[in-house]
Amino acid sequence: MRIRQHLLSIFFGVIFVLALIGQSFAGLAVVNEENAQHGHPLETWGQFVTSSDFIVDVAENWQSEYLQFFLFILLTIWLVQKGSPESKQPGEEGVGTDKEQLVGRYAREDSPAWARAGGWRTWAYSNSLLITMGAIFLLSWLAQALAGQVVYNEEQAMHGQPAISLAEYVVNPDFWNRTLQNWQSEFLAVGSMVALSIVLRQRGSSESKPVGTPHHVTSVEG
Repeated sequence: MRIRQHLLSIFFGVIFVLALIGQSFAGLAVVNEENAQHGHPLETWGQFVTSSDFIVDVAENWQSEYLQFFLFILLTIWLVQKGSPESKQPGEEGVGTDKEQLVGRYAREDSPAWARAGGWRTWAYSNSLLITMGAIFLLSWLAQALAGQVVYNEEQAMHGQPAISLAEYVVNPDFWNRTLQNWQSEFLAVGSMVALSIVLRQRGSSESKPVGTPHHVTSVEG
């Protein structure tokens, strides 16, 4: 029964690992096809998954996903969308009172310890989700920049061009092309979810309003 209570996270964890493994083998096939065409030695799977080519592709997707979550969590504190289950009710903008958030003297007996601790611990725990999402975004973006620089300089060397520094790479069109092509798709996906959930329904989903709920009703649990 306990496993059944966690099936959603388990399912996504499993398909994430399977997709990552699939990406590694597909990417290895592409790289080795290019190596064969240019008369270069073939790479092993271990060599490929620790290479900058693989890391930059993974990191550029991770950073955009966590940027999406970071912005969505942050903006839903202060911005609302009437009719969307992804939004708080208009007029409920802001971080809420201690009583509403069950922190400090309003914490329950089974509340997390730092919710009742007060001071910096309660502040840190109150913002822990946003802090974590932001940290993963920044670390993934840094990994993308470092790995991307290596890949870019390898291509520069193949064409007899000089290598560039990390500072030069992060203002290079190659870095921003990799970055923005992911950002725009994430922003579109989140915006579409917010807007389409106003008038469209999926019976049984926690991301949708109940089927018969009027379009103008906001933040209704299914």
